[in-house]
Amino acid sequence: MVDAEWDKVNFRRDLSVTIARMLTNDRPDPVDLPNDFPEGFTTRLAQLMPPEGVTSTIESLSGIDVVALRANTLLAPAEATFAELAAMGIDFRRVEWSSCAATIRAEQKLQLTTSAAVLTGRVYVQALSSQLAPLVLDPQSGETVLDLAAAPGGKTLQMAAMMGGLGSLAAVEPVAKRWFALRDNIRRASAEGFVKLYRTDGREVGRKTPERFDAVMLDAPCTSEARFVAGDPTSWRYWGPKKIAESARKQKALLRSAIDATRIGGRIVYATCSFAPEENEAVVDHTLRRLGDAVLVESFELPVGNTQPGITKWQGKSYAADVALSQRIIPSRYLTGFYLAKFVKLKSTRKPNSGLP
Repeated sequence: MVDAEWDKVNFRRDLSVTIARMLTNDRPDPVDLPNDFPEGFTTRLAQLMPPEGVTSTIESLSGIDVVALRANTLLAPAEATFAELAAMGIDFRRVEWSSCAATIRAEQKLQLTTSAAVLTGRVYVQALSSQLAPLVLDPQSGETVLDLAAAPGGKTLQMAAMMGGLGSLAAVEPVAKRWFALRDNIRRASAEGFVKLYRTDGREVGRKTPERFDAVMLDAPCTSEARFVAGDPTSWRYWGPKKIAESARKQKALLRSAIDATRIGGRIVYATCSFAPEENEAVVDHTLRRLGDAVLVESFELPVGNTQPGITKWQGKSYAADVALSQRIIPSRYLTGFYLAKFVKLKSTRKPNSGLP
């Protein structure tokens, strides 16, 4: 076994021992915790998931050794695109649950991202966890669909491909720099004739376009905890209780807007790449309590094994039982951390005397 592999084995063993001690009466002092992350982060992880989940999470944040991609079937059949990658000498592995997805070794990422396949839009580099969200929403050809926080466009393009370019797909992004990145990706994938872009605050969309859409995707802005990089403080520069609370306030408003924009009988997927319950289950609980029987949380299946039901208790607070129907994706070698909840709208949420048609 090479030195790097021994290092990984030792890291996993030491981390497992530390976490086990954290979950028993033999809790270590703070100095014993992994110190490559912001203060309090690892402790929160240990309260959220079993020891093996914390271990895989820390390993994932310490370096992913695979990169995921998706073939853009708006431009070429997936098989033709994968044949092109094979001819380039890129060693990819197909994903069982998606005919368009594959993974490559991280050391081949530069070769992929500078290839004609990526530069002309036939391939889009997109995390597998991110690719699961559109599968849960399941947009259909002919439907009217909204991506409420769309940049940089991976899910937007994936949904466009799933719809076969038939129907209507609106993509919203308020931040100028991100909006231009979204526009460029849509153009590169030759989807500008189908995807309509809007630079506006997503919190206002439900009021402006009430009950218009069959399905709404909301991958909400968050603290991006699943994207922290061990030993790189810039990756968590603004993280902390204040930032988590700030994100949660915005997420609640965005989710309400997404639901208001959805027709009765329509569906909504809420997602984040944060581990924080304040940004995940607490947002779902808040929405259920505010809207009552106008919406319900719907169960769904994921084609991956490393998942965990949404938690119903956190730091002394209890959430609605249906919150457990949401799911957390525990990071692994192939999957980044992700949270997913699916809603179905049962009744109108239009506010009385709003003046809206």
